[in-house]
Amino acid sequence: MPVTLSVKPTIEITTENKCSFCTGSICCTYITQHIDTPRSKSDFEHLLWQISHENIRIYKDEDGWTLLIETKCLHLQIDGGCGIYEQRPTICREHTNDYCEYDAPSEDGFDLYFPDYAALRAYCIKRFKKWDK
Repeated sequence: MPVTLSVKPTIEITTENKCSFCTGSICCTYITQHIDTPRSKSDFEHLLWQISHENIRIYKDEDGWTLLIETKCLHLQIDGGCGIYEQRPTICREHTNDYCEYDAPSEDGFDLYFPDYAALRAYCIKRFKKWDK
């Protein structure tokens, strides 16, 4: 009996279709807020207070320091689509997926990343020799 091999067609992933391949709609599960570069102990104390709250992370990358709030968009549908696509905010309309979380984790571009209080506090102790004094 002859054996038939099936060959799956190769689908080219482009910026036009990339979002349909993304599982979890990653870009719709957080917001970011750029913050002033922390310099003083007081600045870092404020960051420690912020990161003490649920779903708050902090990172530094080539654009500076950023507060990362992990929170899913209320309009994100179960299938990953946008429930208000035609009326979505300008920031969503202008979002580009040229290079996004589908291509590589955001963390790959972070110079510093603080997932929690303990990590940021350890950094503070290292940075400020008299942190606990």
